[in-house]
Order: sequence, then structure tokens, then C-alpha cells
Amino acid sequence: MRGEDNPPWVLQSDVVHRDATTTAWVNARWWANNPGGAIVVPNEHIENMYTLPRDLAGVVHETARRLALAMKAAFTCAGVSTRQHNEPGAQQEVWHYHLHVFPRFAGDDLYGSRPRLTTPSEREPYVRALRDALARRP
Repeated sequence: MRGEDNPPWVLQSDVVHRDATTTAWVNARWWANNPGGAIVVPNEHIENMYTLPRDLAGVVHETARRLALAMKAAFTCAGVSTRQHNEPGAQQEVWHYHLHVFPRFAGDDLYGSRPRLTTPSEREPYVRALRDALARRP
């Protein structure tokens, strides 16, 4: 869960950002009206936010902030939401800290819709658009 290949969930072709500390990629799971949602992770293994060091939390959120601005530019979305889960009671399914970043649109029903698995070719235009937008905003 560090941006390494893990088909069908993560492919190198989905990665839009990688530096020494964080990686971000377009999520293979999309919610009905929110295509191009992404995931940001620390490259170091951290299970959940309870053990996330303060300095690393800041770096993860800086990557998420940059990604959010790129989404606004690339997708002309009305806003951006983030979501993160800890422990089974909060529906944590992956045991590596990760932060979802969703493009938001009026009436999109993000929290009422169900996700579906996408194909790499479906994700490719969103990956390209985010990479381009990130390159324009260092």
C-alpha cells in the first residue's frame, strides 16, 4: 500500500505523485459521481492515524492539499473532500494509513453512493490530467 503494484487496486500507471515521503495515485475504486478520486499515503508503513507522527501528518496533508488544488484545476470540480478511517469499527479495510481525496460536485451524493472498480484505461485520462495539473503547481 505504498504505491507499489497491487493489482487491481494500485498500478504504477495510476501514480500521480511520488517523493521521498509520500505517494498519491488515482484510486481504482470510484464512487458514482466522483471520478478521479485519489489516495495519498506515507511511504513509511503507518497502520493508522493513532501512530502517524506529527511531522509526517503534515507532509501527508501537504500532498493532499496539492492534489486537491490539482483536482480543482484538472476536473473543474466545485470542491474537494477528504476521508480517512481507523480500525474496523470505522470501516478501515487497508492496514496502512491512507487519505482519500475526492473531487466534489453539487448533488454528487458521494456518501450515499456505492463504489465500483474501474479499469486502467478508464483512469488514464484522470491520471494524465492530475499529473499535468501537479506539474503546473510545484
